[in-house]
Amino acid sequence: MKSNSQPIKLFILVVFSCTSLLVSLTPVVAKPTLGSSPSDRSDAKTILAQATTFNQPALPPGPPPGGRVRGGAKRSISGCPITKHDLTALVSFTKEANSVINVWGKTTVEHPSWFFYVPYTKDLPYAVEFVLQDRDSNEIYKKAIALPEKPGVISVSLPTTAPALEINKQYRWFFTINCDQEKNSPPTYVEGVITRVELNPAIVKELQTTELQKRYAIYAQNGIWYDALTTLAQLRQKNPKDAALQTEWQNLLGSTHLDDIAAEPIFSE
Repeated sequence: MKSNSQPIKLFILVVFSCTSLLVSLTPVVAKPTLGSSPSDRSDAKTILAQATTFNQPALPPGPPPGGRVRGGAKRSISGCPITKHDLTALVSFTKEANSVINVWGKTTVEHPSWFFYVPYTKDLPYAVEFVLQDRDSNEIYKKAIALPEKPGVISVSLPTTAPALEINKQYRWFFTINCDQEKNSPPTYVEGVITRVELNPAIVKELQTTELQKRYAIYAQNGIWYDALTTLAQLRQKNPKDAALQTEWQNLLGSTHLDDIAAEPIFSE
């Protein structure tokens, strides 16, 4: 028995040593590589998804701006045919208790852009016009607008050749479609007020050094409707098949009760 005990002990010792070595190595093998966790990676879509709330600002001081979001032709008063969706301004607005609509939004840029859903196409002989006025009804800019090839969202930008919007001044815009060539009927139209504002320097610096997705989030969180909408439209035009951007567009328009036109195509100016 003694002669056999030494080999058995040696065998047990070898097995124990190998097992200990494997156990000591296990945490090293199982430990994840630094930075491999999804939470450590920048995800633009996650950033975008967190910015789904547009913070509607309070009305400016003074008389309420009023305005018109939709230019319907329900009874063909304007001479325009009835369409699936009315002429619609993609704007932020509030509806007061007395059913008065106030169409008012902010921008931070000197030459902003406006977006409109147009239900009529270029094969129709309709006169379309965009007008911008100052608070004293002086005309700042006027442009004839070409109708799109099919119903959809178009943009109108204030060119750099036009006077820049001044800070903290209100401007009224009008988008009109005259369907009656004889002009016996009033045009269908939408209108509202835009004001250029200044953001604090810290936010301005962040906007200058960040990507479009984050820029959109900053504008939305600070209630800057026109810049948020323009930025998101640019993102959608660059990535037309991006489902996350489509959802964000629906969320933004839904925040101002324009869900019905969220699926309509966007055309470049």
